[in-house]
Amino acid sequence: MNSTLLDSFASWLKSTAVSETIIESSWIWPASETLHFMGLAMLIGTVGLADLRMLGLAPGLRFAGLHKLIRWGIAGFVICAITGAVFFVAAPSQYVHNVVFQLKLLCILLAGLNALIFELKVLPQTRHLGPGDAAPATAKAVALISLCLWIGVMFLGRMLPFMGEAF
Repeated sequence: MNSTLLDSFASWLKSTAVSETIIESSWIWPASETLHFMGLAMLIGTVGLADLRMLGLAPGLRFAGLHKLIRWGIAGFVICAITGAVFFVAAPSQYVHNVVFQLKLLCILLAGLNALIFELKVLPQTRHLGPGDAAPATAKAVALISLCLWIGVMFLGRMLPFMGEAF
């Protein structure tokens, strides 16, 4: 996207009442950070556990029970998306040209596509995995990709304040 257009957008967003309110508040940013962390814990706690089960860890767990918890992971993702939007609105110039932020968004997009592939193609093969049952190779591949992408999201999110413009 055009750099001038991004800069204009960031300047406009920064001048909005919503952005000013977030920045001037002593509690909105810290509360959003806390909720962002909790959402990430919900997301990684459920999706990560399901991925690890696919990879052969905790083979005594039935996959169907773990899959029922995924709704909590989706709720965690929604919390992260909302709080992430709060951060972006409050400090858009910190994000619009930040390569680390762009990579984080790419990882989120790829993780979403990977989850869609899992739900549409792999879940029918794994839905009935019982205790001790091994997942098929495709399920293991999708699970490994999921773990790598979500770890990437967490790492890149943590590196946002420290890296980005330097790349």
